[in-house]
Amino acid sequence: MTELVKISLPDGSVREMQAGSTPADVAAAIGPGLAKAAIAARVDGELRDINRPFEGDAELALVTSRDEEEALELARHDFAHVLAEAVQSLFPGTQITFGPSTDDGFYYDVKAPDTREPFSSEDLPAIEEEMRRIIKADKPLKREVWSREDLIAKWEAEGETFKAEWAKELPEGEELTVYWSGEDWLDMCRGPHLASTGKLDPQAFKLMRVAGAYWRGDQNNAQLTRIYGTGWLNKKQLNQHLMRLEEAAKRDHRKLGREMDLFHLQEEAHGSVFWHPNGYRIWRELEAYMRRKMDNAGYREIKTPQLMNIKQWEQSGHWGKYAENMFAVPDIVPDVDGLGDGLAAPRVAEDADWLAMKPMNCPAHVIVFKQGITSYRDLPIRLGEMGCCHRNEPHGALHGLMRVRQFTQDDAHIFCTERQVVDEVRAFCKLADSVYRDFGFDYHVKLALRPEKRFGSDSDWDKAEQELRDAVTEAGMDNDEYGWEELPGEGAFYAPKLEWHLTDAIGRTWQVGTIQGDRVLPERLDATYVGEDGEKHRPVMLHRAIFGSYERFIGILIEHFAGKLPVWLAPVQAVVATIVSDADDYAKEAVAKLEEAGIRVESDLRNEKINYKVREHSLAKVPHLLVVGKREAEEGTVAMRTLGEKEQKFISLDEAIAMLKDAATPPDLKA
Repeated sequence: MTELVKISLPDGSVREMQAGSTPADVAAAIGPGLAKAAIAARVDGELRDINRPFEGDAELALVTSRDEEEALELARHDFAHVLAEAVQSLFPGTQITFGPSTDDGFYYDVKAPDTREPFSSEDLPAIEEEMRRIIKADKPLKREVWSREDLIAKWEAEGETFKAEWAKELPEGEELTVYWSGEDWLDMCRGPHLASTGKLDPQAFKLMRVAGAYWRGDQNNAQLTRIYGTGWLNKKQLNQHLMRLEEAAKRDHRKLGREMDLFHLQEEAHGSVFWHPNGYRIWRELEAYMRRKMDNAGYREIKTPQLMNIKQWEQSGHWGKYAENMFAVPDIVPDVDGLGDGLAAPRVAEDADWLAMKPMNCPAHVIVFKQGITSYRDLPIRLGEMGCCHRNEPHGALHGLMRVRQFTQDDAHIFCTERQVVDEVRAFCKLADSVYRDFGFDYHVKLALRPEKRFGSDSDWDKAEQELRDAVTEAGMDNDEYGWEELPGEGAFYAPKLEWHLTDAIGRTWQVGTIQGDRVLPERLDATYVGEDGEKHRPVMLHRAIFGSYERFIGILIEHFAGKLPVWLAPVQAVVATIVSDADDYAKEAVAKLEEAGIRVESDLRNEKINYKVREHSLAKVPHLLVVGKREAEEGTVAMRTLGEKEQKFISLDEAIAMLKDAATPPDLKA
């Protein structure tokens, strides 16, 4: 009697298949359309090759290209392997290491043969063509299980020293899987893969760039070449991605920051921003806006020290978890005698105390909370700070305003009772919503749950996570409209957190605001309040921010608006430009009236053609240009050019002032 296996499908039906059958066989049994569409399978929840046989009874869900997240992951994984095969085909003697999929593509680390220089961007067109040849050859991708010894022997015989080294370190009893591409190319891989290279679209990928890399990321090891590519399911998706990249390059805040004269960075202060007057005006407007929001929401602003003794950070737990990202300095008066030209370092006594620059504001806010005796009647206490922080980020990780070493947060901490937590989080959800709506952002809300390494009891984590869920539910945000999702393992070491992920004008997402429900830090730093029973109790500490950091939020705004900031945020809101010198006096009069109305305005009386002035101020992203000549001076009018609009308006100066005054009013101050 033929042995059968029972395969349970998502619709509740069960199919009996012969032993040794595959998910592809099930798809074929259901119908030819599904057989053609199915590209992989989930077997008992595990993503597998479509042609991998069942080991016994199983639950099966077939994966098609409509399951885009999984399909993209598979395609990008396959593109990486095809890349490695193409490089070895074109350049015999190349050693391969590993190549994963990424958020928008794939890469593979390779070592060029000793007979040639490392690979460069000039090699990419030839590699792309070879990849297309391999894809069009429709080579079957076949999984095999090998013994550790056989695999090591193969790699060593072929001179694949990196693969051999890795195989030797794998556990003795671990199942080692390899994949054949056709009959002539092999790579070590856990899989899964598509059924064949022909399942990839040969027009749906592009090799983007090369970069240096080190074996296992260690600069003491051999240097490799990392070849990056972007991969998609079809050419349309690829073209859309390339257009997004092109648009992102135009919006790059570093480029626009130079053109708009907002800020600069230089080696003398790695990761710290030199703000120019125009850039700092944006900062000041954002800061004033956020202060109004926080004042109206019942926050009290404080200011805390940049430097605190290491002991404080040890007590809070940050030193043990975060020391490598903190700047520490000795608490001494430098002995500069005999230093001569000043090039020698001052001596540090062995018994010197050490101070750390704060990477976050939380412990300092607990210290403020602890001053005096706090009653339950005083709670909730909401302490806010525009707090400057420092984090020792690696030089290579720094990126314009988006990742810096010195930054300022719109930070606040709410100290409350257990019963107040849900109400406070719900109120914060509404506050954050009002802020993001003012800037025109859509957003998703995520709940980051407990990480593997954490402080605090499971019961406290259970309670904290549920409080955040309940608050989001009461705020009406636990639904698809707000992209509600839970993220296992992504919470902080001391607390779960809600995260706000903004979507910008070209579809990119940015994680910005957070609120965290923390019972750990009040315990570690001995924060208490006196309850109704006259006894001491621990407050719950809610850590929250909306902008996140001013630096990064300004970078996001610049890219979101492509430099064309809302008038209320623009450093210069209007320029009055003359056509002829006869209009100079009228231009000065117009500037005075605009300034009196509170408009940030400049004049341009230079002896230049008006088209030159228009181009220059457009590049600087000035929202409105008021052009005046002899006729305008006689009639008391202006020709108003609005950035991004083709037509100009001929209106009276008073009308222009009224329009600009309305546009320049921050959204929270409008009636």
